[in-house]
Amino acid sequence: MDCYECRSCGYSYEPTKGDSRAKIPMGTAFEDLPLNWRCPVCSAPKKQFNNIGPVNAPSGFKENLNYGLGVNRLTPGQKNVLIFGALALGFMFFISLYGLK
Repeated sequence: MDCYECRSCGYSYEPTKGDSRAKIPMGTAFEDLPLNWRCPVCSAPKKQFNNIGPVNAPSGFKENLNYGLGVNRLTPGQKNVLIFGALALGFMFFISLYGLK
């Protein structure tokens, strides 16, 4: 199911989580929300939301996902692990230089 983002404040409605403030149960699609449902953060109406695609899907245009040595197909979480893992590894190599005599 796709997520929808509020254009006013950036709140993201995820159908898998629902909306606990408005008593919307988990698994409720955006299209199935009541017409009077509003953004829980800024009270913007339902028409102020844009479809931003599925959760944890690779970001970017589908035509470009095959480029970049496979990095374009990674989800945002996988990219974070790759980036911060490489930084931690580089830091460990740098600190290990202090052990040389």
